[in-house]
Amino acid sequence: MADREPQDALLELLNTTPVVGGVVQDQLADPAAAKSWQRAHGGRGTAEEHRQLLRARDALQSVVRGSRPASSLAPLLKGVTSHPQLSSAGVTWEIDAPAERRMAVDAVLAWSDLQETMPGRLRPCANPECRRFLLDRSKTNKGRWCSMALCGNRMKARRHYQRTREAAAE
Repeated sequence: MADREPQDALLELLNTTPVVGGVVQDQLADPAAAKSWQRAHGGRGTAEEHRQLLRARDALQSVVRGSRPASSLAPLLKGVTSHPQLSSAGVTWEIDAPAERRMAVDAVLAWSDLQETMPGRLRPCANPECRRFLLDRSKTNKGRWCSMALCGNRMKARRHYQRTREAAAE
């Protein structure tokens, strides 16, 4: 997932199944669109890479939503190894994964890094009609919506409408 921060690329991957007009859309379902997305995110655009990426996306979405345990991600990392690289700057770890699985592995590693460095900050949007995710970077860690424009204003307007209806009924 080159040329982007790993957590941003992960969020973009998780958000490839938005609800549009009340219907779930899969932005990676069309092979041409998927190939373009893969290449834009540092992949090669192959069919096998696409298959592995969808597998990772679906598993990660379930884990972040809490419907599957983190251990369900283990098959995505099967056979992946890391090797230390020593330089004057210190030790870095080089990941060794088959090319067709690299994007999927990078997504799982980005998720793991977020779990460690920003626990609880990656979560689903609080709008039950939305399938997007958010990475809360606020100091208070109280972000609830994928976007204030998309879901926040809608949810606030809905709550205001309900309150005014209830008050009028009394």
